Amino acid sequence: MNLPLRIGPQGQLWGRRLVIALPYVWLLLFFAAPFAIVAAISISETTLDTVPPVTPALSSTAYALLFEDALYPAAYLNSVRIAAIATAITLLIGYPMAYAIARAPAGWHGPLLMAVILPFWTSFLIRIYAWIGILSENGLLNQVLRGTGLVENPGSLLGTEWAIYLGICYAYLPFMVLPLYAALEKMDLSLLEAAADLGARPWRAFLTITLPLSVPGILGGCLLVFIPAVGEFVIPDLLGGTETLMIGKVLWDEFFLNSDWPVASAVAMLMLVILVVPIVFFQRARARELTKDQGAAG
Repeated sequence: MNLPLRIGPQGQLWGRRLVIALPYVWLLLFFAAPFAIVAAISISETTLDTVPPVTPALSSTAYALLFEDALYPAAYLNSVRIAAIATAITLLIGYPMAYAIARAPAGWHGPLLMAVILPFWTSFLIRIYAWIGILSENGLLNQVLRGTGLVENPGSLLGTEWAIYLGICYAYLPFMVLPLYAALEKMDLSLLEAAADLGARPWRAFLTITLPLSVPGILGGCLLVFIPAVGEFVIPDLLGGTETLMIGKVLWDEFFLNSDWPVASAVAMLMLVILVVPIVFFQRARARELTKDQGAAG
């Protein structure tokens, strides 16, 4: 006779501890440890006759250079500006898409979401190279413009800042659509019906009900697009011009061309601070708002 296996309180306790510990072990191995290594390199000294080209030290030379050389502040500001504009454009494109998917018949949700994430099935690098063929001087876009007679000499978008915006929006659009869809899909449509019964026009119901309820999706999508866009290297390098300087390109040059690992690590550390500190303050402010709302509801 087989008896059911029973786990005592002690076994359940260890099971819970194991489940909780696994994410922390993952963060320790793949975030905290690399972060500590980069931080240690950033305060080291550069040596060209060793491998790796660093000597352990307690030096602030790399960080001082970031503020002395105008190249680095310009790269940071340029990266934040381009990432913010690209994120805003992605939001303007992604919100109507997510809204249309969320309001489509239930049977269409799966196929439409599949169409949004379908580009992920192709290599990121191949997709960016495809845009080179589209935006170049003799690319598909210019051939269509010349063939239709709309523009006689359209020039080339390749090598411009507009090409970077296009590449970032195309590459990261699913990261904007999916959080927005998750927020819009679970919205209670009876609220819109009540607003219509009270005489609210569709645009007013959208501004007072739909848009506020979708704010978590907007914030999540913007963060998922903005954070990787700030440190983007492939898109600016392949689609942008030589005059477009972003921090990802600076990191590449310092590591692989100049072999200055301390400066490159300092650049990475400062970029991490620029991105993490505002997110931490935002999360704390959001938590305080949720606490106040729960207190008011109670």
